[in-house]
Amino acid sequence: AGPGSYTVGTMSERFDCHYCRDPLQGKKYVQKEGRHCCVKCFEKFCANTCTECKKPIGADSKELHFKNRYWHDNCFRCFKCYTSLVNEPFMLRENNKVWCSNCTAKEDAPRCKGCFKPIIAGDQNVEYKKMVWHKDCFTCSQCKQVIGSGSFFPKGDDFYCVSCHEHKFAKTCAKCKNPITSGGLTYQEKPWHSECFICSNCKKPLGGKRFTAVEEEFYCVECYKECVAKKCAGCKNPITAGFGRGTSVVNYEDESWHDYCFKCTKCARGLANKRFVCHNGKIYCAECPKRL
Repeated sequence: AGPGSYTVGTMSERFDCHYCRDPLQGKKYVQKEGRHCCVKCFEKFCANTCTECKKPIGADSKELHFKNRYWHDNCFRCFKCYTSLVNEPFMLRENNKVWCSNCTAKEDAPRCKGCFKPIIAGDQNVEYKKMVWHKDCFTCSQCKQVIGSGSFFPKGDDFYCVSCHEHKFAKTCAKCKNPITSGGLTYQEKPWHSECFICSNCKKPLGGKRFTAVEEEFYCVECYKECVAKKCAGCKNPITAGFGRGTSVVNYEDESWHDYCFKCTKCARGLANKRFVCHNGKIYCAECPKRL
C-alpha cells in the first residue's frame, strides 16, 4: 500500500477552484493531475472511494492503495481480527477483504475432523485417508481415550483403540474365551488360538497336523495310540480308525478287534460281519468247532 497521487497545501497565489471557481488564495487546496481545487470539490469530484467503508477518502485522510483499490488508513484492517495492517504483511482475498498473515494461515489450514478448528503449522496431527485430526482430538469411539499416534482399527466412520476393538469385534477363542487378535484357526466352525488348539496329553500344537477328537479332547496320532485307543485283541496294536489301514472295529463282549484281525483261530477265515463261535475264549468260524 502507498500514498495517493495528489498534493495538499495552502494556496499563496491567486488561483480559482477548477470546479466551483471560488478563489483559493489563503485557503487549503488540493492539486491533482495539474488541477487545483478546494477541499470540498476534491471530495465531491476527485477523491477515491474507500474499498472498506465505501466513503470518499478526503484530503485530510491518509490514503493507502493496492492494485487500484483504496482505503482510509484506519480502514486498512484485517477482516478477521481487525488488527491494523499499516506497515504489516497482508493478503487481499475474496470480496476485496484484506487479511493478516496469521488469519490467512488459519483460514487456509486444514480443519480437524474432531474439533473442526484449523490445524496450523507446528501442530501435531494424525492423517488418515485424506482426513486430519489434532493429535489430542484423535480418540477411540468406544472409550474416548486419546489414540494419538498409536495403533487403531477403522470401522466405517469410527476408530477404535486396540483394546476396544478386541473386545467389541475380535472373535473369542472356544477354549480360553479371550479375543483372537491375529492368526488362530477354525475347527467345527469355532475359532481357536493356535496355542489353545493342542494335544490334551503332550500339549503340542495340532494346527496343520493329524489329530482325533474324543469327548471334546484332542489328541495327536501318537498320544491317541498310546493313551486313548483300544488295543486289538488279535494283534495287540492300537485300534486307530482313520490312522491305519483299517477303518472298522469289531466289538465283542469287552474286547475289540481291527476288522481284518477278527478271524477264525483255526482256519484264519475273516469273520467280520459273519457268523462266528466263541470257544474257550477263542473265536472260530461256524465250521471249525466241529473239527476240533
